[in-house]
Amino acid sequence: MTTPRDLLISTMDVGSDRPAGQGDLSLALAGAELVDLGEAGVLALDGDRIVPAEQGRGELGDGLLEEAASALHRQEPYESVEDWLWRRGRDLSATYLAALRAEGQVTRPRHGWNPFRDGEETLTDSPARRHAAARRTADEPVLAFLTAAVGLRDEPEGEVADHVDDAVVTVLAAVNDAVRELEAVRQRRSIENAAFDNIWRGQ
Repeated sequence: MTTPRDLLISTMDVGSDRPAGQGDLSLALAGAELVDLGEAGVLALDGDRIVPAEQGRGELGDGLLEEAASALHRQEPYESVEDWLWRRGRDLSATYLAALRAEGQVTRPRHGWNPFRDGEETLTDSPARRHAAARRTADEPVLAFLTAAVGLRDEPEGEVADHVDDAVVTVLAAVNDAVRELEAVRQRRSIENAAFDNIWRGQ
């Protein structure tokens, strides 16, 4: 079980008035990968720069984390956390969802009267789902802050640094900044599109 998987499962398992956007979720998943790779000794942070370890600590036990580890820039100047989020995060939510589908962890119920019409995808009862639920119930700090970043819950009380180490603080702060930047881009595009529509309507 990994933090990115727990995050994706949580977004599917927890109802919210503010469903996580795919872009927001992809950025958070890329941040979750950094957290897990750091804990596995595959990388360290030098300020906001991602420094790959010369040797990791064996197999990571997850194909997508192995893929993330292989994607690390291994020459100086090393990549910043922010740059990693935007590069690695591109369409990452779709990649993780495809992995859950391939593992049979999500299902799409069919309407009995219409076998060609599918319902929304739902999670199956699996150890992975129970593991993610246990982390949420325990209010595990990293998952709590990441789910807050994508709008599934309010931010945990207290400072981030009270709960996690400096490297994780750097990653979580970068995720929050990237999500806010993406929202600002959305709002700017919405305003521009509205202005364009008004021109065509002669307003």
